[in-house]
Amino acid sequence: MLQPKKITCVVGARPNFMKVAPVVLALKARGLNVRLVHTGQHYDARMSAVFFDDLGMPRPDAFLEVGSATHAVQTARVLERFDADCTEFQPELVLVAGDVNSTIACAMVAAKRGIAVGHIEAGLRSRDWAMPEEINRILTDNCSDLLLTPSADGDENLRAEGVPEWRIHRVGNLMIDSLRRHLERALTLKMPETLGLEPGGYVVVTLHRPSNVDVPEQLEALLAAIGEVSERMPVVFPIHPRTRARIADANITVAEGVRLVEPLGYLQFLGLMAQCKIMLTDSGGIQEETTALGVPCLTLRDNTERPITVDEGTNTLLGAVAARVVPAVDEIVRTGGKQGRIPDLWDGKSAERVADLVCGGFRTMLGG
Repeated sequence: MLQPKKITCVVGARPNFMKVAPVVLALKARGLNVRLVHTGQHYDARMSAVFFDDLGMPRPDAFLEVGSATHAVQTARVLERFDADCTEFQPELVLVAGDVNSTIACAMVAAKRGIAVGHIEAGLRSRDWAMPEEINRILTDNCSDLLLTPSADGDENLRAEGVPEWRIHRVGNLMIDSLRRHLERALTLKMPETLGLEPGGYVVVTLHRPSNVDVPEQLEALLAAIGEVSERMPVVFPIHPRTRARIADANITVAEGVRLVEPLGYLQFLGLMAQCKIMLTDSGGIQEETTALGVPCLTLRDNTERPITVDEGTNTLLGAVAARVVPAVDEIVRTGGKQGRIPDLWDGKSAERVADLVCGGFRTMLGG
């Protein structure tokens, strides 16, 4: 049984921060030596630094500055730089989160060094191998000793892949820990009023998936549909830098009624999302957050690695079909949208369950 005293927690992209922040706080509260490593996969201050302040996270002990690049180059940079960091700190456990390039790269480094690996948000599957994230999820799970799943479907996916029970631990959704901890403070910001919006009377949009923004015809069709929605109610679109660049490259006109704003901090976005009428997105994490908030979510993807948000929550998969957007919005306006429920263990206590596992000791694939 391994009882690690030195633990490295890795963040790389913005969704990781909400999952890792409560774990860092819980482990530090148990007196463990925790090192926070930021790979720099999201390096823009609007996409990264502000989250540390909003989530009350300590500043990273190491910033690897990998920056933007192709998948291969970015992954290679993380491999090289995180390996050097492991030489310096000598962790006994590395905790990675999610499904980005930093996740798989750091898991591989640790596994090859014989360091135990814990994967936060393990077991999620879209079964879409065209998504780089799906490859990262599967490979990371195969490198990991502790598979920390957010929901029962994660457990079932891992069992179906032949993973032994002792590696699977359902801890719940760590992103919801952050949401519950910070929601009240987010609401005090009064983001709708700040943007001139009526609470409960607007749509929030996020788009960043390559399948939606890298094909000019697809992006233009989606933006036209969103423009039509804006004729029904206000639409606010915190726009990812990459999406903004694709719109400019393709010379696409965005309807005047669609309000483009710069990327928001965690608290700002949470406050805006919590009070919207409808969320329109291609994000994975937002599907979970809207389910926790009871906000109707329309997801512009053909599949989701978070099916529990559809089966139990407020999420509806539209597919990446622009023609479905306006009818789906009209249906929500007419009926109020899906009445979902919050899944089991999405209770704000997931980080404590992770800390219990770590402090209680666990088996490793190396037989420790």
